[in-house]
Amino acid sequence: MKSSRKKQKKDDHILDNVVIDHSLQSTNVKSIIKAMSTSGGFQSTNLSFGVEILRRMQSEKRCTKFLSFVGALLSTGVRGIIRDMIKDNMFDCIIITCGALDHDIARTYRKYYAGDFRMDDAILFRKKIHRLGNVLVPEVSYGLLIEKKVQSCLKDLYNAKKEHDFSAYEIIDYIGSTLDESSFLYWAHKRKIPVIVPGIVDGAVGSQIWMFQQQHKDMKIDIFKDESKLSDLVYDATKTGAFMIGGGISKHHTIWWNQFKGGLQYAVYITSSSEWDGSSSGAVLSEAISWGKVAENAKQTTIVGEATTLLPFIYAALKEGNIEK
Repeated sequence: MKSSRKKQKKDDHILDNVVIDHSLQSTNVKSIIKAMSTSGGFQSTNLSFGVEILRRMQSEKRCTKFLSFVGALLSTGVRGIIRDMIKDNMFDCIIITCGALDHDIARTYRKYYAGDFRMDDAILFRKKIHRLGNVLVPEVSYGLLIEKKVQSCLKDLYNAKKEHDFSAYEIIDYIGSTLDESSFLYWAHKRKIPVIVPGIVDGAVGSQIWMFQQQHKDMKIDIFKDESKLSDLVYDATKTGAFMIGGGISKHHTIWWNQFKGGLQYAVYITSSSEWDGSSSGAVLSEAISWGKVAENAKQTTIVGEATTLLPFIYAALKEGNIEK
């Protein structure tokens, strides 16, 4: 009987929120997302709850905050929102894929263009245009440009130090220092926020580091220095939280390290994957509780949706102020 009463108490919240009809009484994002908390919509409640979690996380002074995202986002217009969140000092550590470095460097100097998912890729190949979904990346805006920039940075770093033993985040920080204010890497450098890329060789920047090392055999990339940086951040934290945009290695590395702090206390995850496909991308955050990567009592939610559509509204709501229940 005692166990039954406990379960009943735990489930009482199920009837707390009544589904109500909403008219658009205000056009500001804050009010719209607040209304979503009781709309009963299939993802609208998760979106509203996610914004509330992020708001609470931002107001928590003793919380070490992580941001993770996938590289493809930086090819789109939300690159500017990623940059602004970092410029606003909203996070203490960034965990990403190598592609995010590639696109941030490339777009600092050259333009990308709007395309379509149904374009003929064989024609684009002949015209020397890469396609990333509905984003077009001219060949001149990518490979050789990144090669020249990264090789120049590596040469500067190599000549500046007697010991040629680098962490990946040190190289990334230096690259950021050479870019302009349109770059998220520039603002990460400016705000002294470490950028961790656990899969550093999976992209143009990583390939250029490898190519440079072929001519400078005494140069070493110590990836364990990056892991030690993460270790220090996690173990020194009072509590931790994370905003994870997209899955894969960046999302999993974020939750992996936070298991050593008893799990994330705040966690918001945007994904377009399904949880039953067996991938890290699709696994909802509640599953991570069973691994200790998200705390049992955490404020957490998974928002199923397309990140470039959702992120502008989430950021706008956070900028407008508190989303109170």
